[in-house]
Amino acid sequence: MAVTKDEVVEFLKGMTLLEASELVKELEEVFGVSAAAAAAPMAMAAGAGAGDGGAPAEAEKDTFDVIITSAGQGKINVIKVVREVVAGLGLKEAKELVDSAPKAVKEGVSAAEAEEIKTKLTDAGASVEIK
Repeated sequence: MAVTKDEVVEFLKGMTLLEASELVKELEEVFGVSAAAAAAPMAMAAGAGAGDGGAPAEAEKDTFDVIITSAGQGKINVIKVVREVVAGLGLKEAKELVDSAPKAVKEGVSAAEAEEIKTKLTDAGASVEIK
C-alpha cells in the first residue's frame, strides 16, 4: 500500500528533532544526497510539530542556563571558576553563589558557551546541569 504525502508529514510532526536528524542522515546515506538544499523544508516540518508537545520545542532552544547543583570536593576551585565565568563577581559573591547551590551561574547563553562553562566547572569538581 502506498503512503500519502500527508501521512508522511503527520509522521514527521510526531518525531523529535533527534529522531528527525537521524532520519535525515540515513536518507542521505541511502540516496547519496545532501540535505543542505532541503534544510528549510525540514526546519518547517520540525517547527510544525513544536506546538504538539513540549519535547520538540525544548530541543529547539537557543539559549540555556548553566546551573551548579553541588560544589563537590573542590569548592575553592569551583569558586575560582565561577569568578572567572561570571564577570564582575567578587570572592564573597562567588562563594555565596556556590554555597547556595542549586543556583544558576549563567543564564541565557548559547549552547557552546553553556557546554564550555559546564566543562570548566565539572573539571573543578562541581556538579552542573544545563537547562
